[in-house]
Amino acid sequence: MTDTMTKIASGLEQAFATRGFAEPSVEDLRDAAGVSLRTLYKYVPSRADMVLAALEHRHARYLSHLFDGLPEAPDAALDALLDRVGAWMATETSHGCLFHGAVAAEPGSERLREVLSRHKAEVARRGAMATGLGGHEIELSLIMEGLTQAWSLHRDAAVASAKRLGHDLLSHKAA
Repeated sequence: MTDTMTKIASGLEQAFATRGFAEPSVEDLRDAAGVSLRTLYKYVPSRADMVLAALEHRHARYLSHLFDGLPEAPDAALDALLDRVGAWMATETSHGCLFHGAVAAEPGSERLREVLSRHKAEVARRGAMATGLGGHEIELSLIMEGLTQAWSLHRDAAVASAKRLGHDLLSHKAA
């Protein structure tokens, strides 16, 4: 990504994360991206492309947040991973997953469904590899997705519960 595209994608991500997908006008999105309307449309020629650029930027940031510098030991990696999901929820997205929000805003979009599916699959695959839970990607995904949904109601208790479930999965795998 060029510096300009990164700047645009970052601004669009923040605009959609704070205001949703329906509310911001093109002028609002231009302002959030910090570029002229001409430059915005040069890099992202449609609103659909703006949403996709924002989600791609979010995907890269989320992967970096979750997986950069994880401990090597599977149990420590699991705890750190779930702590990081909780921290992300606290600072980035207290009202739920931006990817699910995008699909909910445009349920007929196959492109958005593909981005959602790819994002969730990569998070589950990388999480399973980092925690020694290869072959249990679906179970780990359910734990992580459950955490993101329960976080707004239960916060730290949701993280603690996700850790218990994850360690149960680790011990079940070892048995």
